[in-house]
Formats: sequence, C-alpha cells, structure tokens
Amino acid sequence: MKMMFRIKKTLLVLVCILALVSCASVDTIQIPSEVPEIHHGLVAGYLSPEALPDSLELIPPPPADGSAAFAFDREVSKKALKLQGTPRWELATEDANLMFPEAAETFSCALGIPVSEKDTPHLYMILRRTLTDAGLSTYTAKNHYQRKRPFMENDNPVCTPKEEEKLRKDGSYPSGHTAIGWAWALILTEIAPERADKILARGRAYGESRNICNVHWQSDVAEGRFMGAATVARLHGDPVFCAELEAAKSEYKVAVSKGLTPSRDCDAEAEALSIRLHLND
Repeated sequence: MKMMFRIKKTLLVLVCILALVSCASVDTIQIPSEVPEIHHGLVAGYLSPEALPDSLELIPPPPADGSAAFAFDREVSKKALKLQGTPRWELATEDANLMFPEAAETFSCALGIPVSEKDTPHLYMILRRTLTDAGLSTYTAKNHYQRKRPFMENDNPVCTPKEEEKLRKDGSYPSGHTAIGWAWALILTEIAPERADKILARGRAYGESRNICNVHWQSDVAEGRFMGAATVARLHGDPVFCAELEAAKSEYKVAVSKGLTPSRDCDAEAEALSIRLHLND
C-alpha cells in the first residue's frame, strides 16, 4: 500500500514538473512566422480541435424556463436594457467587434501600451490565435442547447443590428465573446502582472458588454468566463503558445521602457466603464 502511494506521489510530482517545463523551457521552440486563416479574418488557434476544452462536458445545462436562475437572467437583462444609448452602450458596441486590427486595442488602456502588429507582433498574434481557441471552446454546448438570445424574447435592439440574423441562428449559451475576453484577460495578467486588477476588471466588463448589447443572458456570460479559463489552462500545455507568451512579455517590457501609450481614448473608456451594470441591486 505504501509502495503504491509512493509511486502515485512520484507520478504526481513528474506530472507537475512536466507541466512547469511546458511553459518554462521554450528557448528551442520555433514560433511560426505565419499562421493560416481558417476563415476570413480568423487565424488558426494554438490548440487542435481535439485539444479544446469541451463545453458540453464542462458546464451545466442553461437555466430552465421558470427557474430562479432564469428569473435572475431576465432581471439582469432588464437592467442592461436601461444602458442603451449611454456611453457604456457605445463601448459595448466596440467590444462586439472581434475583427483585427481593431480588436487588438481592446485591452490597451488596461495594459497601458498600444497593441498592434507593428509594436507588439507576438502579443498581437497571441490575441488573434487565442480568440479562435476560446471562441471554438464554446461551440459543443452552443450547438447542443441552441439557447435563444435575450433580444429574441424582449424584441429590443441589439448593438450590432447587422449581425442580428446571424445571432438568431447561433446558440446563446455559453457566450463566445465572453470566453474570448476572459481568456485574453487571464493571459494579459501574465504579461503585465503589475496591472492585473485593471486587466481583470476590463475582462469582466467585456463580458458584461454582451448583456448590455442584449445578445446574452447573465448565465451565458458566467459560463463563458468559465470556458475562457478552461481554454487558458489547456493553452499552458502548448509549447508554441508558451514560447509566444514569453516573447510577448519581452515586447511589453520594451513598449513600457519606450514610453509608448495607447492609441485608444482611455479617458472616454474610463467614463463609459464608470456606468456600471449592477447585477445584484
């Protein structure tokens, strides 16, 4: 019995060491100079389809109609609708845009530097590739549950009306945008740990933008964050991601040392973010 315990303990230590090595010994890893597009504007992620976390396996079913959880979803949705036409609505509209180069600047104010293909190419590519990984991680559950979105129930506007028909055919649960934004936030806290609170606050607000846009329920957003975190956990086992992460850390330090500042209007963003979606009031 003791021998079996020692063997299991040794194996556990080896697994932990291997996990650490995966993101520690990256000097010999070749980071690809070009990454193919798998769809217009969407590049391949770091993870293979088989390596993605399975949202259908990991998250519970969406709240049932008539449940307390769904009543809370509806209450949050009503509060979010009150923010239409405010600066927070405008920021939520910007957050909905996942196309690059615009999306690269989403966290630039929180980071305190510009994020671009020119100034921070590895950081720029991390954001592009992990968008694919985190977004795709939500689709086994999305496709299975095909949950209807808030605007399909309340008949109120969405912040991206041109995408409304597409959204009607795309399951609401969990939120792909939220998974992406939370994955980005977690990754960026590793790149700039001294700005972690600002980055995580922006990541939380990014998910809340989906409530404000009237395209996701609160439970969609909550489980989207879970899938973002699950994706980042898987990414740390990928050597190319780990190598690019180290390169992005170096880029960040260089940008700070040069005194580079965000090209985004950070005062306007701060003003918009001061208009809060109070979930529990």
